[in-house]
This record gives sequence, structure tokens and C-alpha cells, in this order.
Amino acid sequence: RVMEDLSSRTAQEVLDDHLNLAENWGGEVGFERGLEEDLRRNFSKDIVVLINRGTFHGHERYRQLAHMLGEELPEHRSFEYTYRAVEGRMAFLEWAYEDEDVRVRDGADSYLIENGKIVAQTIHYTVEQK
Repeated sequence: RVMEDLSSRTAQEVLDDHLNLAENWGGEVGFERGLEEDLRRNFSKDIVVLINRGTFHGHERYRQLAHMLGEELPEHRSFEYTYRAVEGRMAFLEWAYEDEDVRVRDGADSYLIENGKIVAQTIHYTVEQK
């Protein structure tokens, strides 16, 4: 099997691939398989994530963050992407989420993308109980 070369993708292509995989996080692919595919395809092994809970390094810590989000939004409904911008190596995303019990109105992520992988990300969101 030939490994695909993902290193020449643009920041837009990486962001689109990440969001397409994230969109199916509760679907037939399943959370774990989707997360692993997203990490493999789109995230540097040395990813650094800044969030108000701390600084997270590497795939293992990214998995922990993804599981935290999954616990906070347990119905795994689709995200609403309200704004996207890509310029050079940078991407910015605003997003919202709502299910029967919780909502997020202020989701905002930024990404630094180099050689076809996300190397740094910031994440902000507030979970509101209904």
C-alpha cells in the first residue's frame, strides 16, 4: 500500500480535511476511528495546543482534549461552522454547537499549518447548560 503524501497540501486543504473528519465524530465512522484518522492525516506529532485549561503537546494530549470535548458535548451532534478564514499558513474558525442539554455559541479555533499538518492550535469555547 502506498502512503499518500500529505505534506504538499495547502492550509485550506488541511483545514477542510480536519473539519470533514470532525463533522463525522458521532457518525458511522465512530469517534475513536475518526479521531485517529484526523490525527494521522492532519496533525503534527509535535502539535501544541493552547487552551484555557493549559498547554497540550503531542497526539496523546490532543486525544485527551478531544475526549474532554466529547464528554462536554455527549450527544455528538454536528458543529455549525459560522466563519472560516485561511491566509497563508494560518486558519481561523468560529463555531457553534447545540443539543438537548448544552450549547456553545462562542467556539473559536486558530491553526498554524506547515508542511500539510497542523503544528499549533488555539481553542476557545464556553459550554452553557440549558
